[in-house]
Amino acid sequence: MVNQLIQKIRSKEATIGIVGLGYVGLPLGLGYVAKGYCVIGLDIDSSKVDAINGGQSYIEHIAAAPIQAGVDAGLLSATTDFTLAVDCDALVLCVPTPLSEHHEPDLSYVLDTLESLLPHLRKGQVLSLESTTYPGTTEEELRPRIEARGFKIGEDFFLVYSPEREDPGNAHFSSVNIPKVMGGTTPACTEVGKALYEAVVEEVVPVSSTQVAEFAKLLENIYRSVNIGLVNELKIAADRMGIDIWEVIEAAKTKPFGFKAFYPGPGLGGHCIPIDPFYLTWKAREYGVHTRFIELAGEINEAMPDYVIRQVGAALNTRKKSINGSRVLLMGLAYKENVDDMRESPTFKLMDGLADAGAQIDYYDPHIPEITPTREHAAWQGRKSIEWTPANLASYDCVVIATHHKAFDLAELVEHVDLIVDTRNALAKDGVEPKPGNRDSTTKPEPRRRGR
Repeated sequence: MVNQLIQKIRSKEATIGIVGLGYVGLPLGLGYVAKGYCVIGLDIDSSKVDAINGGQSYIEHIAAAPIQAGVDAGLLSATTDFTLAVDCDALVLCVPTPLSEHHEPDLSYVLDTLESLLPHLRKGQVLSLESTTYPGTTEEELRPRIEARGFKIGEDFFLVYSPEREDPGNAHFSSVNIPKVMGGTTPACTEVGKALYEAVVEEVVPVSSTQVAEFAKLLENIYRSVNIGLVNELKIAADRMGIDIWEVIEAAKTKPFGFKAFYPGPGLGGHCIPIDPFYLTWKAREYGVHTRFIELAGEINEAMPDYVIRQVGAALNTRKKSINGSRVLLMGLAYKENVDDMRESPTFKLMDGLADAGAQIDYYDPHIPEITPTREHAAWQGRKSIEWTPANLASYDCVVIATHHKAFDLAELVEHVDLIVDTRNALAKDGVEPKPGNRDSTTKPEPRRRGR
């Protein structure tokens, strides 16, 4: 059965089922379509299903043209009917893995999706989990549930783990040219998984187990979280000393070895870095290990929105104003530049904190014209991005640049706004000089020393 499935994949006779049609699943599915595979997208969100079947995209950086071409060629379809999983030779799970309110792993999306699929699984299929999770999830959670249906993993059903490495909006890397780490539950599973991903990805990196693959994904994001936490802490220290941390980083990165530049910001965003490290801290406690570096970095990064709010208060104080009653504009709702992805965006925390302090809050983001439903920030649902006009800009007491979109006209912003708090060094990067007396306190701070 192993050779039969591998041959079916290599001959492009296999049907690929993508379960979860978000920022990970949709581009991966389009990658298979581009290689000539028949792809069935499964999702509980009927609006996504309708969009795909209508040849439309609902993700800004993914064009509609390849979706329409796939539909027209009869290679791409989408459905909310999970019974069609039986028609798929491969099922790739691309569903969220958030944290609970107590910073513990929430596998409900993964397990609920698997439960929906289980009645429709059949012999000769391969199932791959791509959702980021703690080491042991595939072996401890998925395998027993599949085996309970009478399948023999590695003989008549194949199970692998291959973490997603999507970077929304990155023009240089996509699903098909980012090396794909993949581990199988058994050697036979690894061989099938290797064939599955070699069909669409330029380089597959097999590892010895699903646990190694799960851990590798966490390491990638913990590495970033810890280094961002370090530079965020240094940012605060540099501000106290009256030193420009951005200039420091530019100087340090001229070293051609042993240093990689990371940059401070208003907090972490996206579905990976703010969440993934805590999957390992939770699992490590099962083994009596206290992951202090990870938890400390998390504390620092989570505290950055509060630091920015204090900086807003300090900036307003220079104009003899308080946060309470001031009109504050947040520029950039997306968690990173030039995309429409607002998952875990620190801008939401800035909006919440400033509103709690009595500020009147608006936002501007040309990539996100209206705030769609979120689990954590439901109060902002339906709020719309302001219209970019000189009169609107001039009406704000303070503007906070939370994300540095290329679409921002920062020269016009400086012309009409009296006070700007720039958390991304965007003005300097764009070569825009603030008006006299309007230099951002978070970018060009004054030294603060303790008296003795």
